[in-house]
Amino acid sequence: MKAHTGVELRSMADAVLQPGFVGKEPPPWLRRRLADGLGGVALFARNVVDRDQVAELTAAMRAEKPDVIVAIDEEAGDVTRMHAHTGSPWPGNLALGAIDDPALTREVAGHIGRGLAAAGINFDYAPDADVNNDPNNPVIGSRAFGAEPERVARHTAAWIAGLQGAGVAACAKHFPGHGNTSVDSHLDVPLIKAGRADLDAVELVPFRAAIAAGVQAVMSAHLRVPALDAELPATLSRKIMTELLRGELGFEGLIVTDGIEMRAISARHGLARATVMALDAGADAICVGGDHADEETAVMLRDAIVDAVRSGELSEERLADAAARVARLAAWSAAAPKLAPDPRAGEIGLSAARRALRITAPDAAFPLAGAPYVIEFQPELNFAIAPETPWGLLAPLAELVPATAGVRLTSRDGLPDALRASLGRPLVLVVRDPHRYPWMADSVQVSLAMRRDAVVVEMGVPVDPQGDVHIATFGATAAAGRAVAELLAGR
Repeated sequence: MKAHTGVELRSMADAVLQPGFVGKEPPPWLRRRLADGLGGVALFARNVVDRDQVAELTAAMRAEKPDVIVAIDEEAGDVTRMHAHTGSPWPGNLALGAIDDPALTREVAGHIGRGLAAAGINFDYAPDADVNNDPNNPVIGSRAFGAEPERVARHTAAWIAGLQGAGVAACAKHFPGHGNTSVDSHLDVPLIKAGRADLDAVELVPFRAAIAAGVQAVMSAHLRVPALDAELPATLSRKIMTELLRGELGFEGLIVTDGIEMRAISARHGLARATVMALDAGADAICVGGDHADEETAVMLRDAIVDAVRSGELSEERLADAAARVARLAAWSAAAPKLAPDPRAGEIGLSAARRALRITAPDAAFPLAGAPYVIEFQPELNFAIAPETPWGLLAPLAELVPATAGVRLTSRDGLPDALRASLGRPLVLVVRDPHRYPWMADSVQVSLAMRRDAVVVEMGVPVDPQGDVHIATFGATAAAGRAVAELLAGR
């Protein structure tokens, strides 16, 4: 392979980066970097007002680089960037898995793709292909289609078909599987203890299905899997990224890292070193978000890649291969037919959320006998969920039953006052994974001891239904909140 010039090396190094930025329009530094060959950009909630604004934003970026890959983390469930300020109008993965209608999953993903394409976004860091087989998982939970490998596999494939059918590249994540963990990789390095046979039977099943479905990209996970590599986390492991994903599973598309700034990687290796190690392991694109959304970081990472090639730490051939795969994804995106948004999308999303509702007492009578009092129990949300994303039942129920009242609690403090305030009204308790929060589980028990007539609404992973009437929404999206509010209001 011929040696590249310094300019060519910098161009290839720029091509593999997907940094974030701050603002609702591209800052001057990003325009300069795009003109110099930056391959991609990652959008976050901080960049989004609405679809029209994002369309203007992406058009401005393409004025600098027509084939730029514009990526976003739009799972369209609890993790949403396009609807971070309003809540997703779609049921999330766990709800779709509960319905278990792959045709519906494909339809929903298709509408999500239509909306992204209309906004000028051509790469979605979704779907989540993890098998959530640890109910205490702090970061996956309702983002997964479920805890059964085959269910997750069929819905992963359907979601990919729907999204890519609308002209947006899909990305199955988090390889080789983040479901069986009790640690959030935003904070530390999770450990998957499963042996190779169990990995083949569980974690790898949805990724094989994703590859068979023609997924354009796979995202690596920042976790250790000793059965595959005794030393390095997956993102930095040649054994996992190249030998397993490329070699054994035969994946030929783009491999992109999870956010390289996440502490599972950056705390141990630093941004620059982790970036070089990931590329050397087989990754083709580096997602950079979080608090490192600035020109200094983007230039520092580019220069670190160039220096690694010049020092021999990273082969020139590997960098060229990574840049070529980025170019192939950009070419696929440019050629893929785009479908316009469907004006019926909102109703389709709400209809799907209604289908996901599961009630433990099928003979329960609705509407509630009067304006309810709602107690929402707020858990500590994981880092993947934009903190500004609204959730809950109080607001949508108050729209339908104006005299609705209530409170949101973040601990048991305030519960006695809330229960006193609820007297004389129907009581609705809204929880989110109480099995993971002892204070929340205790609060529900105390509430039910006083008010056995209370309706319990679970907007997370339903592990241990409580109360005579328990309603599971399988997620806390705006669509889920509206669907259960309609049920309680007799709509």
